[in-house]
Amino acid sequence: MRRVLGAALFCAALSGLAPAMAAPAGAGIFAFGGEAASHDARSLVHWIARRADNEGLPFAIVDKKAARIHVFDRRGRLVGSSSALLGQAIGDDSAPEVGDHAQTGKVPLEERTTPAGRFVSEPGLNLHGEPVVWVDYAAAFAIHRLRPGASRGKREVRLASLAPADHRVSLGCVVVPEPFYKDVVQRLLGRSRAVVYVLPESRAVHEVFGAL
Repeated sequence: MRRVLGAALFCAALSGLAPAMAAPAGAGIFAFGGEAASHDARSLVHWIARRADNEGLPFAIVDKKAARIHVFDRRGRLVGSSSALLGQAIGDDSAPEVGDHAQTGKVPLEERTTPAGRFVSEPGLNLHGEPVVWVDYAAAFAIHRLRPGASRGKREVRLASLAPADHRVSLGCVVVPEPFYKDVVQRLLGRSRAVVYVLPESRAVHEVFGAL
């Protein structure tokens, strides 16, 4: 099922570009190989493997503290990693009315969070007919490509920055470089249901995912 949301403005986040990272040669199953990943991300992928929590579906790990996304195939093989743009506001929950506010394109700053947790995603379209991966449809939370626009150059600089704080510019969605979206996200998450794990930043990891 492909969903279309009339809240395209919510995901038309202030966003940028950085080189997509292919999986390192020889990367194992449910492992990062030579790819840089935080302790929390590595602990989470081991937790997923032990529990078979992805249920045989492709999955992604969004590491907000590092401002990166890692995408795995259904067997747990890392396919690619990339920098990402995230919500401007720090926080791990979606505001109750953020989906309604997104319909108007007027989302208060404090509601521009990228929520943490385990989500079952599905592919869909935004109001302009562009492919997106809906992570939480009701909250207008999606993974999408960096879009063209007058501010694209500035957004590209932000995505290329090594400082995670520079990546906090979206209205809540996870925004990735267009080549990474096309070659990795669309191919792995954009064809069917998948699982998206978003690591917390203001709560402890075990509060969200149990004992890692």
